[in-house]
Amino acid sequence: MSKLNSDLLQQAIERILKYSAGEEVEIDEGTPIPGKKRNFRETIEAQFTLKNYDPVRDKRFSGTFKLPTVPRPGLKCCVLGNAAHCEQADRIGVDHMSVEDLKKLNKNKKLVKKLAKKYDFFIASDNMIKQVPRLLGPGLTKAGKFPTLLAGGDDMQGKIDEIKATIKFQMKKVMCLNVSVGNVEMTEKEIIVNTQLAANFLASLLKKQWQNIGQIYVKSTMGPAIQVYF
Repeated sequence: MSKLNSDLLQQAIERILKYSAGEEVEIDEGTPIPGKKRNFRETIEAQFTLKNYDPVRDKRFSGTFKLPTVPRPGLKCCVLGNAAHCEQADRIGVDHMSVEDLKKLNKNKKLVKKLAKKYDFFIASDNMIKQVPRLLGPGLTKAGKFPTLLAGGDDMQGKIDEIKATIKFQMKKVMCLNVSVGNVEMTEKEIIVNTQLAANFLASLLKKQWQNIGQIYVKSTMGPAIQVYF
């Protein structure tokens, strides 16, 4: 059960979308501020602050959840594939690399780092995934981008879309967590549903659920943060 106030969330998303469209908006019933339309697709993020939680003593948590609408469709993927998967990637316009391409990097740390920086995530054929550490060293793992398995019978486009729609919460040493829940080209309803589901999922990972969530803000890339949970 979500403890997010639906009306408050709707008002916040309305303001975020107006601001990103260049319209004037009022934040926290204060002085209206002029919006600004950017020449790129702004991402909408939910920012969570935890309370009554000790990141040192309490159990660390980690979890992934697939949102119904892809929040960041622009995420860039590279397929580390066998011949069939490389051919398939070519057909759907996705970058790909074969074993031979990986061998050319010669485990060069700078080149592997450059590769990890170029893409947001990787998927790999089952026969390739086992070879990644041997061919590239620990570079992709260090960057938090070790490939996701693409099995022989998987639909490549479906797998890519699934990864783009998946958010991850991982507790480290800080009490703040941020996840992408949408972008300014999505409908108001899509952003609201994604935000509610993300908040519910985080609460389900916590020991005392909603009692461990202190505050929630939503904001677009260049916009002001608006509090939706107190």
